[in-house]
Amino acid sequence: MIITMQFGASQAEIDAVCSVIKERGFEPLVMPGEDRLAIGIHAALSPDDRIFLESAIGSLDGVSKVTQTSSPYTLASIEFHRTRSSVAVKGVVIGDGRFTVMAGPCSVESYDQYRASADMVKASGASVLRGGAFKPRTSPYSFQGLQEEGLQIIKQVGDETGLVTISEVMSADMVEVVADHVDILQIGARSMQNFPLLIEAGKSAHPVFLKRGPSATIDEFLLAAEYVLNQGNPNVILCERGIMPLDRTYTRNTLDLAAVPVLKEHTHLPVIVDPSHGTGVARYVAPMAKGAMVVGADGVMVEMHPDPKKALSDGSQALDPAHFNSLMKELKALATATGVRM
Repeated sequence: MIITMQFGASQAEIDAVCSVIKERGFEPLVMPGEDRLAIGIHAALSPDDRIFLESAIGSLDGVSKVTQTSSPYTLASIEFHRTRSSVAVKGVVIGDGRFTVMAGPCSVESYDQYRASADMVKASGASVLRGGAFKPRTSPYSFQGLQEEGLQIIKQVGDETGLVTISEVMSADMVEVVADHVDILQIGARSMQNFPLLIEAGKSAHPVFLKRGPSATIDEFLLAAEYVLNQGNPNVILCERGIMPLDRTYTRNTLDLAAVPVLKEHTHLPVIVDPSHGTGVARYVAPMAKGAMVVGADGVMVEMHPDPKKALSDGSQALDPAHFNSLMKELKALATATGVRM
């Protein structure tokens, strides 16, 4: 429910509305706007609560209108948070109108491999270093990551280069140890509806990078974000990384670029696109990354590796140094042409 106050409503009138909401057992969310103030109730309301609050509040002085929210999520909704959110990490701001590039290998394989990747990422102008320490793989026989050793390498290289780091956390009990080593917690597509994990990640107060599940609807995606936000953690970044394709002959997934403007219309949270997982084919990454910029994404997450042919995971979708540098130059030229900041 959202209560829109009249233009120039007094503080006493605002307080009176908040008092009615609190007396009914709910917490009001005061949302200042450009011309008038609104007050939201982000809890699920029973029919009796709706009827009572609409009647009791609608007659109060200073109230313009009382409306029901149109979405099943509230904290993620732009109806409840009418200004765009951004996430600041160690001087890097994601979602402030600047196009952010996150890059690095799928997996941390060794200190030397990860440090070489970091140096290339930094030299190219990207600001966030990705890398997996725990790798959820389809086959139990595939490389599962260096795990805690990988986390230690991520922290060391992040400290040495000054790059913001991001890595995946796979279970609720691992949130604390991963948060001790990286700057941003990534919730992978397979874990999007792992609700205990979402809750613990929210409690950590670390920024959370949430990937859309391969068959998740937009509402399911945003309700997953709601779990994190509901723990009092406002630092959520959404990632479109492709949905289940009708035909796997040509691409790993179908990258849903249409999701970007849809999400921008319905949520205030930053939106990043992952063209590497979205296509699964290195030569398709650059076109889709440039497409992400054009449709209004806040950045991209790209896999790159010093030598993709020797990568222990996802080498087919990783860019080599030359192609990654070429992509960064193309993105910067496109940003100049379209007025996007990088």
